[in-house]
Parts: sequence; structure tokens; C-alpha cells
Amino acid sequence: MITLNDLRAPKGSTHKSKRLGQGIGSGTGKTSGKGHKGDKSRTGGGVRPGFEGGQMPLTRRTPKRGFNNARFAKVFQGVNLEILDKKFNVGAEVDTEAMLQARIIRKKDVRVKILAKGELSKALKIKAAAFSAEAIKKIEAAGGSHEVI
Repeated sequence: MITLNDLRAPKGSTHKSKRLGQGIGSGTGKTSGKGHKGDKSRTGGGVRPGFEGGQMPLTRRTPKRGFNNARFAKVFQGVNLEILDKKFNVGAEVDTEAMLQARIIRKKDVRVKILAKGELSKALKIKAAAFSAEAIKKIEAAGGSHEVI
């Protein structure tokens, strides 16, 4: 049986780090394996990510036209009915403040959408920014009400 104090790295998997600049006899003296002059020989040398040797980079070669909805998209936090069923009692008024208190949602400023996953066995008064069609059916079937805020 192997115990924690018996664990070792496999033979040959660890190496001593190469000591650079240790004189001409070491094989990595003087220029420390970096050759003579040039970008990569200097301290902090090398090229930035995406640099293509002076060629026009791919990000600048590709056309940038058309519309992107990302700036205008409505962002929602999804909350399933099964979670509301677990966290709230019969007749409770469920709004964003109550969901924050119950730690169902994390942010107050992001809209909440009620989704239909799971069953709802209690009549709840739910207020949210949006509801899925299936969620509305389940809320009303349980004797609850919904309100879009």
C-alpha cells in the first residue's frame, strides 16, 4: 500500500535548472544561449502576442462590419421554479429583494427571469422581469400569481 510519505516523482521527471552565464567552459556562458543581438537576446525581449513579424496582423486584416447586439442585449439571471418551491413558504411574495435574501440570486441590478424547471407545489406571488410561458402555466396551476416588473 502507498502512503503519502512514500510518494516520489518518477525517475528522470525532475531536472536541475540550467545555470546560465557561468563562464565559457559551461557551454552557456557569455551570451547565455541567446545568441548575438536581436529581439530575443535582450532583457524583456521577444514580440507581443499576435505579432506577425511586421505583416499586417490577422485582427487588422479581417473586415469589421455589421451589427453586434452585445451592447444592447438584455441580460437575465435565470431562476427555476424548483428553487422557489424549496426556499419559500405558501403565499410568500417573491421579488428580487426576497430572492437576494434567500441567496437565490447574487446581483440586484440584473433582471430575473423565472424558468419552468421542476414542479411548483405552493401558491406564490412572484414578481420578476420576465417569465417563460411554461413557468406561467405552472405558477397558475399551483394557485399562484405572476407579475412582470
